[in-house]
Amino acid sequence: MRTIVINKNDANQRVDKFLGKLFRSKMPKSLLYKYIRKKRVKLNGSRCAPEDILSEGDVLNLYINDEFFADKDIEETPFNLDIIYEDENIILIDKPTGLVVHADSRGSKNTLINQILSYLKDKGEYLPQKENSFTPALCNRIDKNTRGIVIAAKNAQALRCMNNIIKHHMVKKKYLALCEGVIKQDRGVLKGYLYKDSKQNKAYVSKLPKEGAKYVETAYEVIGRRASSTALQVELITGRTHQIRAHFASIGHPLVGDKKYGSKNSQFKYQALYATSLEFLDGFEDTLLSYLSGKTFSILDSLNPDELFPY
Repeated sequence: MRTIVINKNDANQRVDKFLGKLFRSKMPKSLLYKYIRKKRVKLNGSRCAPEDILSEGDVLNLYINDEFFADKDIEETPFNLDIIYEDENIILIDKPTGLVVHADSRGSKNTLINQILSYLKDKGEYLPQKENSFTPALCNRIDKNTRGIVIAAKNAQALRCMNNIIKHHMVKKKYLALCEGVIKQDRGVLKGYLYKDSKQNKAYVSKLPKEGAKYVETAYEVIGRRASSTALQVELITGRTHQIRAHFASIGHPLVGDKKYGSKNSQFKYQALYATSLEFLDGFEDTLLSYLSGKTFSILDSLNPDELFPY
């Protein structure tokens, strides 16, 4: 038998969700629910149900074989993080091009989240052996070959709060992009319907509704032109997979260097796209992260766009 005392990061979640994280896929879901049903999981000495909500200080007694308990330690990864902002709840990182945020099909260990975990462990802010179900996590993600701001949460409450902020569109995301060809209109809003081809890992945008497609809006403002390219500041009004890349490709202006979406320009090794700014709006004043309301975090304060995307 193992006894687990629910800590702050474990609280406010269902019993079955907690156990799923605790066993980290070592136990099939069907067996997990069988053990709960057979009273091999007890909450504060009594029988519990999968949907029961855990509170800090609760005690779980688990009459379960040791083989199902996952190793809590992490494989440490060398880290070189460009930290834009950090406090006790969150950390904002300027992710470089060429770095994946999570492990991909190639199983790379050098990921942004692994670097963040190693950094927090090195600081003593993340102690894997003392956590039952929580691991610091990313709240947003950008493509491997896109540079820019990524948010990570250091505790469970901050993660839930930030995910809610993003879900309810209380943060504006702006990008710097360089597209092929000359866009004559100084500013505009692109509208359409985006659908993804999972086999190709590629998105397409149509002007008319289509089965399985989601409505998208992408606002832009021209900040510079040259003979064969246009530099833009782009704001995501909706946030979909590859939205900026697919949207500009759909109007005949793929991002420079974006071979997947039709770029013929070899000037850039990666697509010329940089997530440069996060602006937190109002609407979450009574939450853990209320102090972020009204704040903007921008890399462009110290970055010259002419040096990033010469045009």
